[in-house]
Amino acid sequence: MIMSLKDALHHYLSVRDGRTDASFMVAARTPASFHETSGMSELWREHERIEKGIECSGACERSFLDLKIEIAERILGECSLCPWRCGVNRHREQGHCGVMEPRVASEFLHYGEEAPLVPSHTIFFSGCTLRCVFCQNWDISQNPSAGRHIEVDELAALIEERRRMGAANVNFVGGDPTPALPYILRVLSRVSISVPVVWNSNMYMTRESLRLIMGAADLYLTDFKFGNSECAERLAGAGNYFEVVSRNHLMIAGEDMIIRHLVLPGHLECCTKPIISWVAENLGTDTVMNIMGQYRPLYRASAYPEINRPLYIEELEEARRWALSEGLENLI
Repeated sequence: MIMSLKDALHHYLSVRDGRTDASFMVAARTPASFHETSGMSELWREHERIEKGIECSGACERSFLDLKIEIAERILGECSLCPWRCGVNRHREQGHCGVMEPRVASEFLHYGEEAPLVPSHTIFFSGCTLRCVFCQNWDISQNPSAGRHIEVDELAALIEERRRMGAANVNFVGGDPTPALPYILRVLSRVSISVPVVWNSNMYMTRESLRLIMGAADLYLTDFKFGNSECAERLAGAGNYFEVVSRNHLMIAGEDMIIRHLVLPGHLECCTKPIISWVAENLGTDTVMNIMGQYRPLYRASAYPEINRPLYIEELEEARRWALSEGLENLI
């Protein structure tokens, strides 16, 4: 029997409707024991202890959220937030993403997201970990200097204001939010009211980054683009894409999740169908998916003949039929 959408997103809806505290608030009151002179391996051992639910012993004067921030800031100094693992000190130089000081390209109450998320307080960060030639948001994803830097306290206050205005959640997106992960965790540490956190990401991130956002996010709005790494390398410059993104989806199996898949013209057999079949087999037929037909040949798509056209309605219909044939019924 297929789980209902309400059951599949139970935790997120409970936080949205005020029945449960947001995960970052729980993390902020979960005791942790560490200090600034702790080594990185020691910090990760403490993180693992809390992940396993083992009681804190000794001087537990800090929080799980504090610990996540400490680890994230140290990673930023020799950056390995995404699989490019540039190793640069991003306080002083750019890595592959081009992001140094995180910049917000725009933020607003978004009414065009999936129904359970509306109205969504979307915060669009500049820069991205991928180089998709068909990017619909290329003006910010490929321009990390777009927008402006917002101080941590200012953005935290804005999140609280939007929540009071009726925002169902705060939705960190881009580009991609992964390069801004340390900043996002610091912002959440300053938010004083419960608001569901949506991690809206291409999921091209390291295990370490994903572990840091787990326990702080309430719903994962993921973007599963390519069904193999060959297409990903040619169209997004990431040769290990499928390995990384499938692994990360397995890491959040059991969490509240909506998987988006933008159907690319000419890529039903190599990308769309393999992704749908993988999701059904590995994450279960209760998984919530949004099979999207909004593709348009933007940015540099004209240089790639098979995607230099709009999607045919027949391709979208075939994609949805394939999902139903694989047992996926939570399609939104």
